[in-house]
Amino acid sequence: MPVSGYPDHVSVPEQQELVRFLEDRFACAQACTECARVCALRASLADLDGPEDQQELRRKGILCAEVCDATCRALAEQSAQAEAGVRAQVEWCRAVCLETAHVFDRSPGAEEGAQACRDCARACTEFLTLLR
Repeated sequence: MPVSGYPDHVSVPEQQELVRFLEDRFACAQACTECARVCALRASLADLDGPEDQQELRRKGILCAEVCDATCRALAEQSAQAEAGVRAQVEWCRAVCLETAHVFDRSPGAEEGAQACRDCARACTEFLTLLR
């Protein structure tokens, strides 16, 4: 007996598309989580009263951690979200991650943070290709 709200039959190509969509969504959420963790750590190590570059690194790290965390939560929700809202959140995350990676590139010792930001931006880009 079919379950209400689900189609009786899904073709193999549709199943493959769904699996890819879910895998990319999960990969994006994982990358966001890792980026948030690394950015929060990097921001906590920046000197609060240090030179402007340290303050910028701290601000960008905190912003990136917050945006990545919010994106991860949006991707993890099971509710029927408007695709446009999810797309906007993921695009924002990608942009913030790329900006933060550039700031981290200028800071010695922040290579791991820059790479986590780039990995997250790449995962966001891959997921966005499925939303278009």
